[in-house]
Amino acid sequence: MSLVRPFKALRPAAGKAEQVASLPYDVMNREEAKAMAAGNPHSFLHVGRSEIDLPDDVSAYDAKVYAKARENLEQMESDGVLVQDEKPMFYIYRQIMNGRVQTGLVATVSVDEYFNNKIKKHEYTREAKEIDRINHFDVCDANTEPIFLTFRENSEIRKLLNDFIKRNKPQEAFTSEDEISHYVWAISGDDLIRRIGELFREVPALYIADGHHRSASAAKVALKRREQYPDASPEAEFNYFLAVIFPDEDLYIMDYNRVVKDLNGLSGAEFLQALQTKFTVKKQSAEQPFRPQAKGQFGMYLDGSWYELTARPELYQDKDLVDSLDSSVLQQNVLAPVLGIEDPRTDERIDFVGGIRGLGELADRVDAGEAVAFALYPTTMDELLDIADAELIMPPKSTWFEPKLRSGLFIHKLADE
Repeated sequence: MSLVRPFKALRPAAGKAEQVASLPYDVMNREEAKAMAAGNPHSFLHVGRSEIDLPDDVSAYDAKVYAKARENLEQMESDGVLVQDEKPMFYIYRQIMNGRVQTGLVATVSVDEYFNNKIKKHEYTREAKEIDRINHFDVCDANTEPIFLTFRENSEIRKLLNDFIKRNKPQEAFTSEDEISHYVWAISGDDLIRRIGELFREVPALYIADGHHRSASAAKVALKRREQYPDASPEAEFNYFLAVIFPDEDLYIMDYNRVVKDLNGLSGAEFLQALQTKFTVKKQSAEQPFRPQAKGQFGMYLDGSWYELTARPELYQDKDLVDSLDSSVLQQNVLAPVLGIEDPRTDERIDFVGGIRGLGELADRVDAGEAVAFALYPTTMDELLDIADAELIMPPKSTWFEPKLRSGLFIHKLADE
């Protein structure tokens, strides 16, 4: 059983969605966010990354940043840029990237189902990142960005949403600067809302695809509200958080790659020698990046050259779901024993590069002074779901989903109105 609930979204006024919609807060740095929002006072980055409106010497985690986020959110509403719907509704959010279509239901989901693991996780979170979004949601008194959820394919839900789309024009339709098309529909009919809820009650579980920090933070804000308002109804808005829920077959996972700052005291030749005990190593004659074509293959950029690494079969033998992931194989056989990176979640010598940035960025980073980069074959949806079902945890940064959900299209206020 999965509980989904309609809500009264705060969302862009007619014709404003393209100006408001922004990439999520955590896929760019401060300088990039400032550049993206330049000249656009309606960009939702003024809420999600409100430090761009403060002096550069103000920390992104300063209390002033969260106060500024709330101020900007309230200003956008008072100016009529954002408008709250009058009745609870479900929404449909469709994205098209390079001809691929993903269609999700926008709803609120139960905090209790998150705590009871009916909303399943596959990653650990970092406390500092949790605290940041706790403060942001708490001060804004809203879930300002949705959690990206998925579920195992359900043909009835797909048919219901597709039939609605065929019968109704979207309320919003625009193409963002990255050439991804975005469409929004609102579902207001009581019978259809009721039927959607019934169908999702037949879905055994929801899974976090992207947004573990946001979901953990939203849940902890709910706990705080429960302490503040002990007599509040279980149906209070703060007991639910904002999500877009996609069928697993729609989703596209890209590679999530690694760049390491140094070779842990080894020369390039010594490092290559160390790799050959676990991998076959083949230097590429062409200058083009080597993109892995199958599980067990890795691309590596070192000293101006690309290499094909193929893991020896024994590295996968008798391994569980997590240890047989390529990200685990790289961690356990290269990053930890050879490069000395024991905890990639906290070690500042490693960085992670989402596949949307391309393999060229890996080479650029190494040519600019870092030591080595690794390109991985993408984790599959089946691997993600099976690991979550087994209540296991993936290595950090094992999945990069595209397209990203645009922020600002749906906001969920935590106060009942």
